[in-house]
Amino acid sequence: MYIKPPFLDKEFTIKTSRSGGKGGQNVNKVSSKVQIDFAVSQSLLLSPTEKETIFLHLKIKLTNDGLLQVIAQTERTQFGNRRIALKKLYQLLNKCFIVRKKRSITKPTASSVEKRLDTKKYKSELKQMRNKNWD
Repeated sequence: MYIKPPFLDKEFTIKTSRSGGKGGQNVNKVSSKVQIDFAVSQSLLLSPTEKETIFLHLKIKLTNDGLLQVIAQTERTQFGNRRIALKKLYQLLNKCFIVRKKRSITKPTASSVEKRLDTKKYKSELKQMRNKNWD
């Protein structure tokens, strides 16, 4: 599930082009591939800290110009690809802003330590038995 920020759609640039793959006779006529560009640095709705978070988490997906690009071309229709591309983009943006819980350092329990040592001892005994010369 993704949350759609209000008014963010106005900051996207949507481009269409011909897509490869399925489509039959329409594949050479219809522009069904959808590319959505989002200029993060020029966004008026995002705060500077939100922009910094996006640049930090999505630096692999950004172009040299600072554009976040999402492409969809799996569906046969432009409407379907547009819906998928928007969903992908919102999921990427939502994933950026999830605050991960910091892992607390814990010690292994006494039973887990005992179990680990028992299995080590058992394996060691098995290997010892293999090395003995049987007459």
